[in-house]
Amino acid sequence: MTSTPVSSTAAAAPAAGQTTTLAKAITMGLRAAMERDPKVVLMGEDIGKLGGVFRVTDGLQKDFGEDRVIDTPLAESGILGTAIGMALRGYRPVCEIQFDGFVFPAFDQIVCQLAKMHARSKGHSKLPVVVRIPFGGGIGAVEHHSESPEAYFAHTAGLRVVACSNPVDAYWMIQQAIASDDPVIFFEPKRRYWEKSSLDVSAGPPPEGLDQARVVREGADITVAAYGPMVKVCMDAASAAAEDGTSIEVLDLRSLSPLDMDTIVASVRRTSRLVVVHEAPVTLGMGAEIAAAVTEACFHHLEAPVLRVGGFDTPYPPSRIEEEYLPDLDRVLDAVDRSLAY
Repeated sequence: MTSTPVSSTAAAAPAAGQTTTLAKAITMGLRAAMERDPKVVLMGEDIGKLGGVFRVTDGLQKDFGEDRVIDTPLAESGILGTAIGMALRGYRPVCEIQFDGFVFPAFDQIVCQLAKMHARSKGHSKLPVVVRIPFGGGIGAVEHHSESPEAYFAHTAGLRVVACSNPVDAYWMIQQAIASDDPVIFFEPKRRYWEKSSLDVSAGPPPEGLDQARVVREGADITVAAYGPMVKVCMDAASAAAEDGTSIEVLDLRSLSPLDMDTIVASVRRTSRLVVVHEAPVTLGMGAEIAAAVTEACFHHLEAPVLRVGGFDTPYPPSRIEEEYLPDLDRVLDAVDRSLAY
């Protein structure tokens, strides 16, 4: 897999220390990529005049025109099929899927065409397509609006799969995804869209950052790994545990395929314990792969089995009871306590 480094001196870079939301950071990242490369085009339902259901593309059609910010028909398979054709002709399409559960009509295009064209052509064809997917629950939405389908795509060879968790990463990672010559599934935690933080461009990731996990809180007793919406939950759990004298190291995985096993393994070898947290159901989720890989790499360092915290093996529930389904601070701390009890 190859990618083009994104310069930290991009023309549209915001001022250091600027406070913004995760959604707005993605908007600024899209704008920077479009200013840098006229071949970058945005496609999706209601992304033009409306600015998307979450207003992530707000103002971009006005500034770049209808030829580069394209309102598409209500047909996800058609959006991806068109994007694949455009990529073969040299464009860099960025497709917005309105909600996670809406990606499945495009599933065939993604896993059978987008993921395989590079290998099928023996490397001659590149498909630099980004598929933006707001994912996860926590916003009180109706059915098909709160899914966590990341494991489907991480299982598919030929796709990069990444998830941002904060405005700084959102700003830089969307640009790196667009600059990549590989297809990228870009997961955005929708319940974090409106959370604000300081967007310090000087804190941007290194050129290899798209595939790199990050230690977001150092600790000594146990490692807790998460991505997307669960990173904040784990940070809150680490703060609560610290009051009782437990030191939790928190990893933001950022990339789900490929996984940055070097960073994960290094952390686990320091702490000797690992809990993996995600919203998706536990069975055959990302935590299962990480647990297996860490057990192989850290067998003689582990003082407890790798534990997983995730959603239950049921369809996503009605919004009234979604808080019972979603992993929270108490469930993370319970897994930490069980690990430390071994």
